[in-house]
Amino acid sequence: MRYLPALLIGRLVRVFVRLVRPGGGSALPGLVVSKLAPKLVYTTLNSFPKGLVVITGTAGKSTTTKMVVAIARAHGLNVFTNPSTANIEQGFFSTIVRYGNLLGKVPGDIAILEMDEGHAATLVEKVTPRISVILNVFEDQLDRFIDPALVREKLKSVAKATSQSLLLNADDQNCLIIGSNELSSSVKYFEINDKLEAATEARMAYAKTYLPELAKPNCDFEVTELADRSISIRVSQNDISFELPSRGVHFALDAVAAIGVASELLKEQLDLVLTAKVMNELPPVFSRGEIREVNGQEVEFILIQNPISTELNLAHLPKELGQVFFAIGRDVHDPSWLWTVDMSPMRNVETVSGFNFADAALLLSYQGVPFKKVEEDYFNAIDEFFALPKPMLGRKTVIYSADAMRRLRRYKGFTDPEDVNRV
Repeated sequence: MRYLPALLIGRLVRVFVRLVRPGGGSALPGLVVSKLAPKLVYTTLNSFPKGLVVITGTAGKSTTTKMVVAIARAHGLNVFTNPSTANIEQGFFSTIVRYGNLLGKVPGDIAILEMDEGHAATLVEKVTPRISVILNVFEDQLDRFIDPALVREKLKSVAKATSQSLLLNADDQNCLIIGSNELSSSVKYFEINDKLEAATEARMAYAKTYLPELAKPNCDFEVTELADRSISIRVSQNDISFELPSRGVHFALDAVAAIGVASELLKEQLDLVLTAKVMNELPPVFSRGEIREVNGQEVEFILIQNPISTELNLAHLPKELGQVFFAIGRDVHDPSWLWTVDMSPMRNVETVSGFNFADAALLLSYQGVPFKKVEEDYFNAIDEFFALPKPMLGRKTVIYSADAMRRLRRYKGFTDPEDVNRV
């Protein structure tokens, strides 16, 4: 009963915000409730009978979480998760407001949550994960984290707090350093086969540690084959093959991590045939290679968040590339990181827009990527781009940062994060 007033106020705030701004209302209720009942999130996350699974790291959290949740549900588990990628503490409060009752009880056998690197470190001071997976450490949000070594230290806190199983990326020296610490959980590793990674168009550029390199351990889960979206993964002595929901070696890494988590979670109950079926049918996370119809035309939406995600996503653009919309929003506080990325795979951009439109246009000009129009008015740019005739080859492609993504999706009414279909 002690959380009733706070949750009631949170729900009223959510209703009000969604009336004022359809599709909104995910952040403010959590902020309000976090001030009124700061212990609610810890009480809730410690209450699940089968514990908590934490999925964290610089990139790939949303896709990996969606995969693990889908596999767990297919095996009969009732899962509480954060489907709108609300992966900071305030977002957890908002998710509880949305799915819990007025007493703070949330239905579910287990919580499987993606967590921002910094917020995960704070949360595990009061909540004990049963299983955790650390995907990677990239150069990312330097205005916030200063140095990747700081991210590694925060992720080490998650590793040390994990009680049962910890899964680490064997290809990332940062993860090997984390695994070299004295830990209470059993540690297992996943990887992309060395020859396979070397053959891919873009490699995973993990943050340098500037420390002596650690030997790569034997891995329990390995990507053995990858061709476009077709993937094969070794799970102990067995193999599983399926089609990825999106293109790229980074999605292959998410998939092998997800299979590893599912294996640790379900143990001998893991049905690889059922798991392959789930993965073959699973749609992407919104804007991670999402394809949807707009004005009667297919449009692909691609989210870029840091140098490596941009590099990887651009490297895996389709050969037949239609009209491109490139938008960099307010979330890119320091656009200088864009200059470290090869933009040439975009080949020919139709429209440049977003809050940082001038920086984006200058970058493309410097790299020799032609563009037809720069539009300061973002919503006007969106309307004009989607009104263009269907391209002769390929489909329209939107490449945008997180702020530009949120504004476009809200403007076009794409407000349900689960409203994504497999193509």
